[in-house]
Amino acid sequence: MGEHNHVNLHVSKFEAPAKLKTISFALIAIGLLTFVVGLMKSPERLWTSYLVAFFFFSAMAVSGLFWIAINNVAKTGWSVTIRRYAEATTSFIPAILIGGLLLLVGFKHLYPWANPEIVAENPVIAAKTGYLNAGFFVVRLFIFAIGCMIFRWVMVGNSLKQDQTGDENLTNKNVSPAVGFIVFYALAFSFFSVDLLMSLLPTWYSTIFGIYTFAGMFQAGMAFLAIVIVLMKRAGFVKGYVTEEHQHDVVKYLKGFSIFWAYIAFSQFMLIWYANLPEETEYYIMRAQGGWMSISMLLLIFRFVVPFLALLPRAAKRNDANVLLISAIVLIMQYVDIYWMVYPNFFEGQVTFGFWEIGVFAGFAGLFLLTIMSFWSKHSLVPLKDPRIHEAINHHVAY
Repeated sequence: MGEHNHVNLHVSKFEAPAKLKTISFALIAIGLLTFVVGLMKSPERLWTSYLVAFFFFSAMAVSGLFWIAINNVAKTGWSVTIRRYAEATTSFIPAILIGGLLLLVGFKHLYPWANPEIVAENPVIAAKTGYLNAGFFVVRLFIFAIGCMIFRWVMVGNSLKQDQTGDENLTNKNVSPAVGFIVFYALAFSFFSVDLLMSLLPTWYSTIFGIYTFAGMFQAGMAFLAIVIVLMKRAGFVKGYVTEEHQHDVVKYLKGFSIFWAYIAFSQFMLIWYANLPEETEYYIMRAQGGWMSISMLLLIFRFVVPFLALLPRAAKRNDANVLLISAIVLIMQYVDIYWMVYPNFFEGQVTFGFWEIGVFAGFAGLFLLTIMSFWSKHSLVPLKDPRIHEAINHHVAY
């Protein structure tokens, strides 16, 4: 089965196209300029834009690490040849620490609980200061960023070391840290989401907020992985090692998590709507007024209905143009979703989007692109000495 794949197995060294490098540096320059001007002209818009873009790319980076971890735990062979694509996204993880420290500068512009006078006036917020205080916030942010960096250093490090030594034990050595990372991640990413996004409205709470942001993160991560697979196949850097069979399975994840995201989103909404408690409903009331209602509907349609229906047939998962289009829509909706969680807290009833949001996002996108291209240009695009590589070469999707 799949023996034809053995013909023309080939891996080229990745050379980042000069044009793409130039674009990345230009985007970073736009981001820096926007940031500096924003600090002086419009700090509130700057920090809301910054938070959305920072969370978007942090989630993209850690989704790559989560993908590597679950494949290590499951000891999958089929994913070996596409592992480097996920590993590349993790090279953005150190930027989470730097970006998180920078976020502390705009702390008081974003978080009501960081202002003592607001806390003094509101007994509900005052009751939460044991958790919501600057010192503990910084500690949790550090734990998340440094924890992810350590797990990345171990798991991606072992994978790259195997390229040099060919030591098969390194594959088994990655199982324990992968299990550890999944446990760490379940807690730390929930704290990260609650701290950065949920605490923008400190009077409100949801017990499944962490799962909601996780579902969105992983759906977007799979969309990005699917795009990379299609583009790499087209560019011809890797022949025979990465096929439509791998694409098919990654897109199955993408479709599955479109359903999971919708399920969690509905669960959160339905329970709050049904209980009808004032301290819970304020979150959805904000997002049902003015232009925010349209965005709420857009999310439902383009984050769930469209990907679910468009990726349902077998042929649709193997059609490059279809996969690129739907993955791009999912990535846009991931941004819209984070934007929808942040902005109504500051701009009630009015949808505000423009120069600041685009400029700051451009800066992060440029840095993200640069870190990925840098990783690929330093390492082989396929872990050729992985003992399970034959499974990936002969991978065949039966359904």
